[in-house]
Amino acid sequence: MKTRKTYKMISSLMVILAILTIPFLILRHNTGYTSIWSRQQAQNFKCTKENTAPNINPNFKLTAPNLWVWDTWPLVKKDGSLAVVNGYKVIFALTASRNVGWNKRHDVAGISYFCSTDGENWVYKGLAYNVEDALGSRQWAGSAILDENGMVQFFYTATGRKGEAVRTFEQRLVKTKFSINVDKGGVHITNCSKHQVILEPDGVYYQTMQQAKGPIIYSFRDPYFFEDPKTKKDYLIFEGNKGGKIEKMKPENIGDKLFRKNHIAPRGVENFNGNVGIAVAQNKDLTRFKLLPPLLEAVGVNQQLERPQIVMKKNKYYLFTISHKFTYAQGLNGVDGLYGFCGNSLRSNYKPLNGNGLVITNPTNDPYQTYSWYLVSGHDVLSFINEYHFNGQLRYGGTFAPTLQISLKGYKSKIIGRLGEGVVTPAH
Repeated sequence: MKTRKTYKMISSLMVILAILTIPFLILRHNTGYTSIWSRQQAQNFKCTKENTAPNINPNFKLTAPNLWVWDTWPLVKKDGSLAVVNGYKVIFALTASRNVGWNKRHDVAGISYFCSTDGENWVYKGLAYNVEDALGSRQWAGSAILDENGMVQFFYTATGRKGEAVRTFEQRLVKTKFSINVDKGGVHITNCSKHQVILEPDGVYYQTMQQAKGPIIYSFRDPYFFEDPKTKKDYLIFEGNKGGKIEKMKPENIGDKLFRKNHIAPRGVENFNGNVGIAVAQNKDLTRFKLLPPLLEAVGVNQQLERPQIVMKKNKYYLFTISHKFTYAQGLNGVDGLYGFCGNSLRSNYKPLNGNGLVITNPTNDPYQTYSWYLVSGHDVLSFINEYHFNGQLRYGGTFAPTLQISLKGYKSKIIGRLGEGVVTPAH
């Protein structure tokens, strides 16, 4: 009798376990699942010692004295680790002449590169390409991968069109590749291939320029290369907006049932519809990609989920993005910051780190001092000095900010250190 009862009990437990496991198996194999960052989650942003960067020292050095320098990313290997070419580290950054006004720099942006033997003292080397070959009236952020053949696979955003009479914000994702040679003068880029458009918004998953509404520009930019270590498939992660016509939000975009009873979303918040897009490579040359449904959407929450990236840590997938205070939808009081989410797979039910997603922000007495946080080696966080106050006056940085170091443990993060300006270190 005991054996029969035990068998029945074990059988019942196995059935229950199987039922509970089904949703996770479906999620794991559902290539169309999109996580939601809800209005309920995007609440209660507070500055704490775990998430607040120290005030910058106003006596910082200029990385390139004649240039504004902002969005920055390093040359890395396909696994995301820092690349070293014959003893040199290389980083890329958006740049513009300081003769151009601070608020006009995006209109003339190009991508420059810098080299360093110690990951701290960076030497400006010039633009990463010939201006005549690049696409767009200006070039915005991307990513750079050193492949197994020693070639750099270079992705960026082509904004506008060359020769356009009226400046537009059309955005397309572009790829080129080139070699890096090293001599006594440092690093040099050679053998640059043709620049070609590899992705444009489809109007279904991702909003086109024609579909965009509201005063904040639409997004289809910031391509980030990611090789999934579990499947070895290659992807581009990028910033987008929800495509098609959005008549109303899903209940999940607001929050759970209890939250929805006491929360009325203001009219028009559905037009704040940022998402983190993804496309899978269709060939080894990384010139053909297929758009997939977004990894994460923030409909009713935020218009811009900029410069997204995926970082692996102890078999967890950490999705990071940056955003501004002004891009939050009405009724939400966000901050300029780095935001993070954690899941068990690439296509996952991502949960916000620290409850609401905030990983790094600026001190309350200088809330815009730095921006464009970008993880390197899973612990270093690059950014640039943005707008700060000194002796009661607003000033502009346009140079590398001190590197922050963070720890990631499950669904928690915290700042654990600060290094020099623009410093990158190998993986721990």
